[in-house]
Amino acid sequence: MLIIVIIIGIMALVFIANRSKYFLHMLQLEGYNSEQFQKWINSNKKKVFSLKNDNNEIKKPLVFTNRAKRLYLTNMIFNIILVALFVLKTRNFLEAPPAYAFFALVILIVLLGILYYLQAFLMLISNNSLKPIEKRINMGFYEQAQEKIKSRADLIVVGITGSFGKTSTKFIVGNILEEKFKVLNTPESYNTPMGLSKVINNDLTHEHNVFIAELGARNIGDIKEVAELVQPKIGVITSIGPTHIETFKNIDNIMKTKYELIEELPTDGVAIFNYDNEYIKKLADKTFKEKILYGLEDIENLDLYAEDIEVSEFGSTFTIKDKDGNSIRCTTKLLGKHNVYNILAGVAVARLLDLSFDEIKNGIESLEPIPHRLNIINPGTGVIIIDDAFNSNPIGSKAALEVLSQFKEGRKIIVTPGMVELGAMEIEANKEFGTNIGKVCDYVILIGEKRTKPIYDGLMEVNYNKDNIFIVNTLDEATSHIQKLARPKDIVLFENDLPDNYSE
Repeated sequence: MLIIVIIIGIMALVFIANRSKYFLHMLQLEGYNSEQFQKWINSNKKKVFSLKNDNNEIKKPLVFTNRAKRLYLTNMIFNIILVALFVLKTRNFLEAPPAYAFFALVILIVLLGILYYLQAFLMLISNNSLKPIEKRINMGFYEQAQEKIKSRADLIVVGITGSFGKTSTKFIVGNILEEKFKVLNTPESYNTPMGLSKVINNDLTHEHNVFIAELGARNIGDIKEVAELVQPKIGVITSIGPTHIETFKNIDNIMKTKYELIEELPTDGVAIFNYDNEYIKKLADKTFKEKILYGLEDIENLDLYAEDIEVSEFGSTFTIKDKDGNSIRCTTKLLGKHNVYNILAGVAVARLLDLSFDEIKNGIESLEPIPHRLNIINPGTGVIIIDDAFNSNPIGSKAALEVLSQFKEGRKIIVTPGMVELGAMEIEANKEFGTNIGKVCDYVILIGEKRTKPIYDGLMEVNYNKDNIFIVNTLDEATSHIQKLARPKDIVLFENDLPDNYSE
């Protein structure tokens, strides 16, 4: 009987070890933030208490970083201790009459089953227990990176932040500056203290003249923390709008957080603002440090602007001018008017660093589309795919629909799960998204019936044909509909792709 009890305990640990990986993954996607993970648990009780967690449709796999390994090991130690306690308690009844022994065995299985179901909460406890250790480890990497930046008086650091457009702008700035400098750009969306510390510690060398750092935030104080790390001499704010409203609560908090970048600039630093953004305009007007204002409107007050913009499905052509009367005509493969703003930010940094207009023109014309940000894909079937799957937001979704409307031939199909992280305004924003879709698209594929209901309601407000709306549960189902529906010259827009920690 003892052997049976031990075997049951070992089998339970095997199942628990597999299940806990799923919750480790969700916690990783929440940035190891216990509060955010608790919210995820509250919103996903079906997954938390399901018999199994299906990882077949995971888009971004679990990465076993050193932190993930420490957390997984801690969680398993807790589990081993609890399973061992259950087994030892059961062992006391093994020499009792068979009926009592059998009853004890049943109790053991029930306790192990409860432990299996409660893995999400045990992972939360494990994460909280490691907080002091992780804080010390992270501070070590942070201080090492900070000292490395401080030791490079010759290094030009450009900090870029914004509610949206910061990653695209970062790559654009880097591409232009590479005409003259050896540039290190933070990869993908590395914009947190630990992500930036890793890049600085591992990749920054004395060969680099310029370091471009994307600065991300979900809470007040986040930009200040990363700006103190990278110590930028140039700060760019690309946009301010309703993203991460769930954590910021309101636009005023977003404005305050983004402005932390400007506050952290040295006295001889330079602030670069998208002056067309109503929220940024307020921040720029109160700034007394040296500043550069760019945009497309109110050109009398701008240092840098673009005119004669021609936007098509192939890219954009425009004339860049500055307040001194200099101008240059440029063409880019990047889609959408919003990318002209991102390019203007790049030009502002380049002019500040004394690049010539010819160097800037070369940098702009060599720009390649950025993955998952209005990136055109031609799979060879005659159907054109527009991949705008990265983190949709109200302004970005309008820009994507504007690009889609510029295609002259073929039917227009959109695939979307809607927008997230917009807090109280999420329903209304998705409803407006639906009305905008109804004015542009011939067919609509919505992923997730509950989540996309506001989009559906918006479509109904413009009397959209219900027969042209398809509601599916997964991206695979959406792809099946496209295969049946699309024909040569049609355009399919993939607008947003929910992360794995979001679901119905």
